[in-house]
Amino acid sequence: MTRSEPALDTSPRISDEVRKTTCYMCACRCGIDVHLKDGRVTYIEGNRDHPVNRGVLCAKGSAGIMQHTSPARLRKPLRRVGPRGSGEFEEISWDEALETAVSWLKPLREQAPETLAFFTGRDQSQSLTSWWAQQFGTPNYAAHGGFCSVNMAAAGICTMGGAFWEFGQPDWERTKLFVLFGVAEDHDSNPIKMGIGRLKDRGARVVGVNPIRTGYNAVADDWIGITPGTDGLLILSLIHELLRAGRIDLDYLARWTNAPVLVNADPRSHEQGLFLRDEDGKPLVLDRRTGKPAPFDAAGVRPDLAGTWRRAGITHRPVMHLIAERYLDPAYAPEAVADRCGVPAGRIRALAAELARVAFDEAEELPFPWEDFRGERHASVTMRPVSFHAMRGISAHSNGFQTARALHLLQILLGTVERPGGFRFKPPYPKPPEAHPRPHARCEAGQPLGGPHLGFPLGPEDLALDDDGRPQRIDKAFTWENPLSAHGLMHMVIPNAHAGDPYRIDTLFMYMANMAWNSSMNTRGVIEMLTDTDEAGDYVIPRIIYSDAYASEMVAYADLILPDTTYLERHDCISLLDRPISEADAAADAIRWPVVAPDRDVRGFQSVLLDLGARLGLPGFVDESGAPKYADYADYIVNHERRPGVGPLAGWRTGERGLVHGRGAPNGGQIDTYKAGGGFFLAEIPEEARYMRPWSRAYQDWAVAMGFYDAPQPYLFQLYSEPLRRFQRAAEGVGERQPPEHLRERIKATLTPLPVWYPPFTDGHADPVEYPLHALTQRPMAMYHSWGSQNAWLRQIHGINPLYMHPELMARHGLRDGDWARVTSATGEITVPVAAMAALNPATVWTWNAIGKRKGAWALDRDAPEATKGFLLNHLIHELLPERGDGLRWANSDPVTGQAAWFDLRVKIEKSKPPDEALPLFDPVFVRGAP
Repeated sequence: MTRSEPALDTSPRISDEVRKTTCYMCACRCGIDVHLKDGRVTYIEGNRDHPVNRGVLCAKGSAGIMQHTSPARLRKPLRRVGPRGSGEFEEISWDEALETAVSWLKPLREQAPETLAFFTGRDQSQSLTSWWAQQFGTPNYAAHGGFCSVNMAAAGICTMGGAFWEFGQPDWERTKLFVLFGVAEDHDSNPIKMGIGRLKDRGARVVGVNPIRTGYNAVADDWIGITPGTDGLLILSLIHELLRAGRIDLDYLARWTNAPVLVNADPRSHEQGLFLRDEDGKPLVLDRRTGKPAPFDAAGVRPDLAGTWRRAGITHRPVMHLIAERYLDPAYAPEAVADRCGVPAGRIRALAAELARVAFDEAEELPFPWEDFRGERHASVTMRPVSFHAMRGISAHSNGFQTARALHLLQILLGTVERPGGFRFKPPYPKPPEAHPRPHARCEAGQPLGGPHLGFPLGPEDLALDDDGRPQRIDKAFTWENPLSAHGLMHMVIPNAHAGDPYRIDTLFMYMANMAWNSSMNTRGVIEMLTDTDEAGDYVIPRIIYSDAYASEMVAYADLILPDTTYLERHDCISLLDRPISEADAAADAIRWPVVAPDRDVRGFQSVLLDLGARLGLPGFVDESGAPKYADYADYIVNHERRPGVGPLAGWRTGERGLVHGRGAPNGGQIDTYKAGGGFFLAEIPEEARYMRPWSRAYQDWAVAMGFYDAPQPYLFQLYSEPLRRFQRAAEGVGERQPPEHLRERIKATLTPLPVWYPPFTDGHADPVEYPLHALTQRPMAMYHSWGSQNAWLRQIHGINPLYMHPELMARHGLRDGDWARVTSATGEITVPVAAMAALNPATVWTWNAIGKRKGAWALDRDAPEATKGFLLNHLIHELLPERGDGLRWANSDPVTGQAAWFDLRVKIEKSKPPDEALPLFDPVFVRGAP
């Protein structure tokens, strides 16, 4: 007897339409194919034609469908009706919400625009949000980078005109040795995974330098479990060994860097440490042909790295002298730094030798004709197959800026930047610091700001200080406390606003910045600041407007909520004016577009911002009749021009004879063309312009044609930073603009023109005997800040997070997996579950970031594991360093850029009885009044 089996459809159709757009589940901005069935999202996969991911998609990207349908989505504008933090709101219409916002903001613009503080979090449209704030006239604008990676960005631009990740990438096809410093597994996730795969296919070696061996470090051929905060010291020791062995690229240094530039070396001169310049202000080098100084870019000049020049009784020495003198010091020898770094001297020597061997012994001359900015033709370019990548692990320390500069110095000494096999810039980079604007902060009632908020000061004259030396910005960016704070100090906005230092604000306007939870240091303290009232019972921070797509912890502390869409329901512009998706061989940008319509009464924040700008009558947001200039963000993307011919999108613009790329007039069909092309635009760099780009005439001309800048601007890599020396000179008493007395010694010690290492500031504020352990967080590959905890698929991977500890440390404290420990810092304490991990620096404990959630937030059940066992290290961190007896409270930030020093945290641990839930406990927070 035959048994019948049911007919099964093993390959059901999952969609009747596929729409291509850009992922938003992390900052990689991969291309995705969104499958729809009956108008609903059913599946998301990678776009195989996209330049970023070539079809690869991580767990986050695939799980975007859950993000899009999350029950935590806000559904309508809300107005607070109960106390802040109660979560009591009433639903209102969009007209009422926007009229309320205008009624708050219009008087500020007309009377005191600085009393608006507008700060955005994971905003990928900063060219719009910054322009809105500029037209409003407030000096108080910045975004997420100030507590994420500004050390990396600023150090890279100041040293070589670009940095890691969005600014450049390794030459994956030719690199033979790839070294990662402080890179967690979510950073540039898909491109790095793909790149490492290609490296391993070719037999290249990968070395990971990180206290924690997860992710990329877990698949590295060699792992160096360094002590947190000592990366810069290790790098300078590598430089010491390379100099001692003579294994540096002297020709590269002489031609393309300021190593031969002459520096005033007279300690009695007020110009000591500044470059010798000609009448036009160009730095001078000693020309080997004539034995006399000449401009660095003169035709036929052969810069000399060795000779000195004496003029008017003053000796001028090349930068190369100063480099050799500084780093050949025995203080940088491997034996001298080994204990501090936690890396044996032999391993330091071995790494230095391997870097030198691969860079020089495996070099090749590749046939690649090109012309340099001095007019000299070259028949080939040298391949140096060593590349580096670094990210927040070395950036989020109080010595992070100088550590990143040290890494760039190492790259350049090896001659690996802009050469095959090494680090290559991604358009619109490279750009020297001089090509970026100076910061603008002087405001006038009713008027736009004089220029962009953010930029690169070249000396004390560019600081954001008023005539009396007071900070002009609420976060104190671009002041003597942190002169090169190119991304602002978002972590200091709420504390400074609460303290009224340097002045009081009226309205805090934030977008997608979860400052009431995982995006703030000192979480409980910030919550208290948001809810604190004065003697009259009024909130110290009078008004808070917040926009988010989800019911995050921050929503409960706002007065007015402007609900955003999900990333599948709105237009976005991943622009060459902001954070493009370029590759080393091509300029590229991309869009998002509404692949589905919202089923709620929500609007994309960028369109809301344009509406607000029009209602406020901001210049550029209304036409001559006062009518709105842009219907919505899509209209802005197509028709806005930052400069004539240069708009948010570079592809398919209108030229005299048809469509053009780069510079061109607006094209009404531009977005439709992007959609038809997979959601992105890509323009390959001409063959002759693909290497040596800071010095290549072909690249400079192409960059001008594309609109990256208006005239060719070749430049030298700045191994020695004259702008830093200008700040240092001021601290020494030279010049009209002087720092306050209590900052002079710190400026002299930390704003050094050559990279320096100094211990993280916490080492001098938290007793290392009492707090012997370093404590770090890093994001898992399947999570991106808070957003993943509402995602049912991702929660199965990371629903809780233990504190990982080395087995020897566990044994000393009598701990086993699943036990609980009390973790204490100089600021606070937490009680959390622990787990053993052997591949970990022995003096370090760590956990995943942003897993822990506050009960009631994100539409999670109040007994969800994220709220009962999940936790944050943020409760142990403070935006200010502990008191040290000098009457001052110092910011927990890098003294150069102001980046938050998240990874300087020191703690102690002790075994604890298991509590019912992870401590500290917070009352549940709900958003009532919305479905």
